[in-house]
Amino acid sequence: MAEDMSLSSYLAQGGKLTNPSNVPPRYRAELLKLMATFVDSELAGAAGFADIINEGPGIKARIAAAKIVLEKSDNADKVLRIMGEFGADTEAYADHHPWTARLTRDADIGQSRSKHDMRLAVFNYPLEGWLDAVVMNLLMGRAVTVQLRELSQVSYQPLAEAFRSIAPIEQRHAELAEEGLTQLVENGETAQAQEAVDYWWPRVAASFGSQTSEKFDGLRAMGLRHDTNAELHDRWAADAGAILAKLGLTPGN
Repeated sequence: MAEDMSLSSYLAQGGKLTNPSNVPPRYRAELLKLMATFVDSELAGAAGFADIINEGPGIKARIAAAKIVLEKSDNADKVLRIMGEFGADTEAYADHHPWTARLTRDADIGQSRSKHDMRLAVFNYPLEGWLDAVVMNLLMGRAVTVQLRELSQVSYQPLAEAFRSIAPIEQRHAELAEEGLTQLVENGETAQAQEAVDYWWPRVAASFGSQTSEKFDGLRAMGLRHDTNAELHDRWAADAGAILAKLGLTPGN
């Protein structure tokens, strides 16, 4: 017990862990949940976007989309390997899994998770064409950029390093989506873009979780969280909102 208390104090003071063997049970459970959410979201996101590749307007757009699918899958694998060090069943990810499974377009599940896996709720909604996919990837890409800044500070050092290597890749995906949306708006598709923003904005916003999370203090004490859900959401809203404003678009409700 004394050792557990000293480890708790160490983490609360900003200490880092580097090996699965010295990780306490509750910390391990929360760390695995965090990793599974990231891995499952990346794989579900990649699978959904893969179905849209051939709708890209031209070969360059399709190459960029295919590269995003590849890199998201690779980012998932980086974190999956760390999960394996904790004894997670990584072979299950090699089996057939319904990563492309989606609800109906008008479903409204808030922050609920899929019955299949730990993906964020936003990855349960279907994409409808190229423009819709570009808007979703812009808004979610900016959200992932904000979330990865937070995740890059986690107290499990190998995972923090993995997230730091993933962050610039995901940021580039968001930049590509911004370039794609800029082109679509310049081609006169502003009204359709605004409709897509109105659809995806609240669904991406929900990916930040409850604004008043009861678990936050415990996660912060373990060094697995630093900024609140509300702070992360507001950072994303300001960031994504500024990008939309440049394009003559307004955030959704």
